[in-house]
Amino acid sequence: MKVSAPDGVKVYNVSSGRSLPAWLSEKKKRSLRKDEEYRRQVELVQDLEFPAACHRLKATPDGQYLFATGIHAPRLRVYELSQLSMKFERHFDAEIVDFQILSDDYSKAAFLCEDRSIHFHAKYGQHYSTRVPSFGRDLAYAPFSADLLVVGSAPEVYRLNLAEGRFLSPLPAKSPGINACGISSVHGLFGCAGDDGVLECFDLRKRTSVGTLNAAAAAGAADAELTAVRFDDTGLHCAVGTSNGLVALYDLRSSRPLLVKDHMYGDKITDIKFHAAHGSGGNAGRKIVSSDSHIVKIWDQQSGVNFTNIEPAEGSINDVCLWKDSGLAMLACDAPKIQAYFVPSLGPAPKWCSFLEGLTEELEETAAPAVYDDYRFVTKAEVDRLGLNHLIGTSLMRAYMHGYFVDNRLWHKARALAEPFAYDTYRQQRVQQKMEQERKSRIGIVKKLPKVNKKMAAQALQQQAADEAAPAETSNKKRKVLPSVLEDDRFKAMFEDPSFAVDEAAEEYKFHHPNAGTQRQSKQLLAEHFQGLEDEEEEEEEDGQPGGEEEGKGGGASEDDLHDEEDDEGDGQNGIEQRDQKGKKRKASSQSQPRMYVAKDESAAAAFNQGRSLQGLQEVPLGQRAPSSSNPSSAVTARVGGQRELTFVPGRDRGSRGRGSDRGRGDRGRGDRGRGDSSRGRGDRGRGRGNPRSGKGGLVGFENEPIRYSGGRGGGRGGGHRGRSGGGGRGRGRGGGRSSGGGSRGRGRGRGR
Repeated sequence: MKVSAPDGVKVYNVSSGRSLPAWLSEKKKRSLRKDEEYRRQVELVQDLEFPAACHRLKATPDGQYLFATGIHAPRLRVYELSQLSMKFERHFDAEIVDFQILSDDYSKAAFLCEDRSIHFHAKYGQHYSTRVPSFGRDLAYAPFSADLLVVGSAPEVYRLNLAEGRFLSPLPAKSPGINACGISSVHGLFGCAGDDGVLECFDLRKRTSVGTLNAAAAAGAADAELTAVRFDDTGLHCAVGTSNGLVALYDLRSSRPLLVKDHMYGDKITDIKFHAAHGSGGNAGRKIVSSDSHIVKIWDQQSGVNFTNIEPAEGSINDVCLWKDSGLAMLACDAPKIQAYFVPSLGPAPKWCSFLEGLTEELEETAAPAVYDDYRFVTKAEVDRLGLNHLIGTSLMRAYMHGYFVDNRLWHKARALAEPFAYDTYRQQRVQQKMEQERKSRIGIVKKLPKVNKKMAAQALQQQAADEAAPAETSNKKRKVLPSVLEDDRFKAMFEDPSFAVDEAAEEYKFHHPNAGTQRQSKQLLAEHFQGLEDEEEEEEEDGQPGGEEEGKGGGASEDDLHDEEDDEGDGQNGIEQRDQKGKKRKASSQSQPRMYVAKDESAAAAFNQGRSLQGLQEVPLGQRAPSSSNPSSAVTARVGGQRELTFVPGRDRGSRGRGSDRGRGDRGRGDRGRGDSSRGRGDRGRGRGNPRSGKGGLVGFENEPIRYSGGRGGGRGGGHRGRSGGGGRGRGRGGGRSSGGGSRGRGRGRGR
């Protein structure tokens, strides 16, 4: 048995245990009789299950028989609890909506079916059947008048008197349809839960209703329907359930609810029951058991405090059956097995299963075995990977849901053939895990991040550091710091097993974190285009440059600096510790305070506003980047790394030629100045001065003059001859001249502007 303790109350799941497949061979079933664990399994009632699902559960008034209806096919099963086995089974043509037990034992019962028929059964089988004018939704029986009451989709209550054997005139209802009904065993008041949220009560001795109440609106659900209604044993209280998961408890003398309980699932309430604890007097120990398709809540009738909850392992809840003055409850779910739970705090076990008392006293919580231990479930993709496609349709592979059940031995053999090195990989992983565990046992100073989910681990460590650094409370009590996720054994595998690694490139991660990529990109652009002001100040402090005007004075060390250096050398380790403390304080202050950033240049600021990176453009050479410019005709464009950029087309323009005459041979001449007036650096005019020993000769020439002299040739290389700037730059050049008199050569240096 499995045990759980919601709200501190132990709840034992009696029906838990190993479930056997329906297609298991008889030989295999016989072999399980020798299994000690299977032999110790608790089976409360034999064959307490249905092929598909169970819809309704009711116990006879004497508590000796259990009626259960389910599918498929529609059937009734009656269990004799004193023998812990099924007594008989009967089949129906249509699904059973609800039924009522007409006697103290199993001898008489009435069943309402989906085809508008009502079947009466006795010990020997079906006795009689009839039909009602509209589809029925619920059924009630008044024993003091022998009236069988049927409510449904019509605004009428059909009455079938079993003593006279005929239909009586129906009771008119104000609601367009009735979802549920209930009758009080104390005063005989009949209540109808309408689909418009109105609770209407009838006295069966009168033809009209005695009172109406908009119970859903009073409970805070104006547009909801009423889906359940129940009277308590005192006859003073009535509980109703709504279609949005609210349970309201009313006193029949008041129009306001005493309590409103929310199931927090938003699903309709399927059933409500009042339960009295064993030995409790009055309303002190009374509990209300309300259920929807997900959960069964047991709460106090006086205060509304939750006592405990019951959540089935599989299937949605259809009905709840409780034994009077007992802690045993059975749930009819959309699952083959009928779930049985025992809550010792509600009461003792019934007489027919008194052995539960001894079992629960000696029971210790143990790990439950897995279902289908000898079989393994594989999906279609795993079948293709293992190469077992040829076995589909045979007895070796049983189709189930979206895959197949395969024997464990066959699966291991197929896996060994498909992955021959799987064991070696597993062994290497185990060895690596052992080595990492041994490393952790050694003394470590630096706490390293795990290899798996580093980002998540860094966030956890940052949060833990922030919690530890937070100031303590003013009270004398010590502030309790919660352990980190990295230290919790429950999440240990998330940072060690690579199968738990978070894939940030997956579509699911992007769907749940739509801003993850944007934040990462903005951080990268901020680091690329901006520079922190604090970083610049730290660099200036480390360099020892005061900046400003003192930078131009030489930047030498002052006497105070020298004294500081001597003190630092004398202190030794103390000076290093002081600098480390200063760095830590500066880092802590920078983390706690907002940081200021400044753009590196105008182009970086423009690129940041456009949300683009310039890192790729900076790596491209100028020759490849210039043709891709948006405006190639413009000579001046914005640069990637600087402010401006000049483009030009090189030509064959030369400096001006100087013509003149000179006398002598082998003399030197010095070019004096040359000015350029065009943007491409053409020389305009040149003058030369010869050696006094060889005479003087003028050297005059014009740039576009067609006359050629046989005089000397001179010019300048640089700004005067070929300039690279907009006007005539300043440059130096060499020139020479040939005289027409004797062919003397002269070389000179000229400076052109």
